[in-house]
Amino acid sequence: MTISRWGRPDAPPARGPPLTFQGPFVTGFDFDLPPRFLAWFSARGWSPRRHQIELLRSARETNTLLIAPTGAGKTLAGFLPSLVDLEMPAKRRALHTLYISPLKALAVDVERNLETPIAEMRLGVKVETRTGDTSAAKRQRQRRDPPDILLTTPEQLALLLASPDAEHLFAGLRHVVFDELHAIAASKRGDLLSLGLARLRSLAPGLRAIGLSATVRDPAELRRWLAPQGRAEACAALVIAEPGAAPDLSILDTKEQLPWAGHSARHALGEIYAAIRAAKMSLVFVNTRAQAEYIFQELWRRNDDGLAIALHHGSLDVQQRRRVEEAMAAGRLKSVVCTSTLDLGIDWGDVDLVINVGAPKGASRLAQRIGRANHRLDEPSRAILVPANRFEVLECRAAVDAAREGAQDTALARSGALDVLCQHILGMACAAPFDAAALFAEARSAAPYAALTRETFESALAFVATGGYALKTYERFARIKQTPDGRWRIANGRVAQTYRLNVGTIIEADLLKVRLVPGGARPAATYTGPLRRGGRVLGEIEESFIEMLAPKDTFLFGGEILALQGVVENEALVSRANAETPKIPSYAGGKFPLSTYLAMRVRGILSSPAGWSALPDQVADWLDLQRQRSALPPPDELLVESFPRGGRFYLALYPFEGRLAHTTLAMLVTRRMERAGLKPQGFVANDYALCIWSVSNLGALFEKGSVRLEDLLSEDMLGDDLEEWLEESALMKRTFRNCAIISGLIERNFIDRRKTGRQVKISTDLIYDVLRRHEPQHILLRAARADAATGLLDLDRLAHMLTRVRGKIIHKALSRVSPLAVPILLEIGRETVYGEAQDVVLAEAAQTLVDEVLAETPAAQENLAKAAPVRKGRGKPQAAALSSRWKGRNRSSF
Repeated sequence: MTISRWGRPDAPPARGPPLTFQGPFVTGFDFDLPPRFLAWFSARGWSPRRHQIELLRSARETNTLLIAPTGAGKTLAGFLPSLVDLEMPAKRRALHTLYISPLKALAVDVERNLETPIAEMRLGVKVETRTGDTSAAKRQRQRRDPPDILLTTPEQLALLLASPDAEHLFAGLRHVVFDELHAIAASKRGDLLSLGLARLRSLAPGLRAIGLSATVRDPAELRRWLAPQGRAEACAALVIAEPGAAPDLSILDTKEQLPWAGHSARHALGEIYAAIRAAKMSLVFVNTRAQAEYIFQELWRRNDDGLAIALHHGSLDVQQRRRVEEAMAAGRLKSVVCTSTLDLGIDWGDVDLVINVGAPKGASRLAQRIGRANHRLDEPSRAILVPANRFEVLECRAAVDAAREGAQDTALARSGALDVLCQHILGMACAAPFDAAALFAEARSAAPYAALTRETFESALAFVATGGYALKTYERFARIKQTPDGRWRIANGRVAQTYRLNVGTIIEADLLKVRLVPGGARPAATYTGPLRRGGRVLGEIEESFIEMLAPKDTFLFGGEILALQGVVENEALVSRANAETPKIPSYAGGKFPLSTYLAMRVRGILSSPAGWSALPDQVADWLDLQRQRSALPPPDELLVESFPRGGRFYLALYPFEGRLAHTTLAMLVTRRMERAGLKPQGFVANDYALCIWSVSNLGALFEKGSVRLEDLLSEDMLGDDLEEWLEESALMKRTFRNCAIISGLIERNFIDRRKTGRQVKISTDLIYDVLRRHEPQHILLRAARADAATGLLDLDRLAHMLTRVRGKIIHKALSRVSPLAVPILLEIGRETVYGEAQDVVLAEAAQTLVDEVLAETPAAQENLAKAAPVRKGRGKPQAAALSSRWKGRNRSSF
């Protein structure tokens, strides 16, 4: 029986006696497990699973990737090679195993779970965590007296490798375990981590890398990532576990009216609360921190049963997050409202339900979240998806179908980022003087940098040494110097200190600490006491949000209603307050793009009416009306609708390629429209569609042939049009800013202060303009262009879409708004309105548009369209509530 797939077809089998099986379990493995391990498994009534023994055998000889579903003992399997190796006490202990987690919470949770088998088997193995929350004293002690197993994060590994004692610390390292590898490999954090792995191999030549993953689209990509490139065995071995029980998935078919747009899911909060009450323990996942605050507050308003519901997201204070995690692990909570901070690996066995509010945006992300329920391989995980609007129903349907098939859509492999390479070069100089040729060879052994040329490496080296040709006259950019023997060292001690304060690839928004000052819960306007600095820190909040508030304004944070008392230095001082309509913080991070894979499946659902029986009646009726009034977007064609409304003419396109690609397409199309004299006035985009409005009758021009739609959407827009737009836009400056921070050109953090976003912007904008004029091929400009293409602009995806629909554009010239256009029109002119007010505004605007869709006579259509006023000052139509005729209609129709 074949129980694993190896790196090459002719790869030898693992050493040891043949294994025999009882179902997914293994017997006859005495050669592999010491007696105390056998006794521990037996005492628990367990038998090792085959993939655990396979990984144990494989890791003795080579790098190995384990793919195993949640509940299959993946984490234990990853640590078995280390625990078995450490069973016999050594005379001299050194750091034996590194465990790298993408999340601090996951590292803490793994430590808690790993201590149990270590204590019960009396192994005497010392395990510790090292994250950004670890005290400086403990970090120093760990370098002098390291534990046997250190659980840490990519950023902390970069710091350790940049220390002068890195060679001593890692010389005896035997294993490095990467948990949830798929979640980090195809990112800048993964690039930095891959370079760190290459350095670890140089310091500890006998090192074995182990990758753990539950969801993988293409295992070959991760196998290459784990193995050193440029050698005969450039792929890690592969062990695949038995599949677990199929998940129990459902989509909430709400009894309420399903909104046409919006993301709050307010309509379903009563049903969400009922599901929480019926479950033993649940996790409520949302996609943004703002949404988490809102839903948590709304659930507590309904919490007449006094259920123990908590909140968890990355902006909360670390101690509060840890208290929530410990309470959940101990079974003291009924539910936790959380963001992606709990997506990965957290093992709470009593969680029997996952509720995902909003569309998951990716099949793999949904699989991860489902896996947080019921960590037992032979029992199904149960999850309910709660779409926030009608388009999200289609996305949820596509994600559920993909999950049932076991299909994945993890990110593709990518070339290593150049700004990350620059940061790594500086870090290696901080550790010790290095030889450029040796460091170049080491960097090329990392999979993302396997194609790195010596010319590009020399450009990166020159940048770290001088800032590049255009900046070399400025001494402050000279961070490394060459020694007489040709090696490179840091210019001075301040460089190393600055590097340690700024290491990493995560660019955070400017944050203020939220400090609770005395004042008590009272109406915000009644508190007139003096500003006090005492009180505990609740977490951090974006400075841009606080700037929108005046003293005594209220907002939601950490599940509480707070009133702003003032801002002192880097702290927002707040007191508890009572208020009916507090605002909700907006956060820059946490928004996910619609994956290409799910977009393809959504197009398939739209074009297959035979499958609409699986959709809620409200959605199926909506799509059926779209089919009658216009057309449905075919899977490999592009539907474009044109229609008049409110004295303007609209162009709605339905590519279903994600917000980033749609925004780029809209910007390029409007540029072409301007050149053609079509007078575009604005556009809006979401994950599913984009809409452009103009004073020209676009539909009539297309029908007459005086303007060709194919010309507006031709692929050559990604050439000169794109370059011209990038030259004029602020997007490249913003992208360059991030690259400048990651590369170390601009420091944000100092011992006694932190540069504000405005200070960073001024510095980087000046440098950007200098480089554009005097060194257009500067390595940071190249890095910024690459980031814009793959991230902010999603150019590859847009290019594939334009190629896919070439010659297959369907234009429908309509006399009124189509049913499918209603959600995208509701995005136009939306103000930043929070909470219940947002839903009321959207509901009123949707009612107006629905009346227009359903109006049967041209006169009625014209009157309704004209009644939608234009908001002054910005030239964007703002829908208003015009009639109550919709209220009496059957909800199942829409």
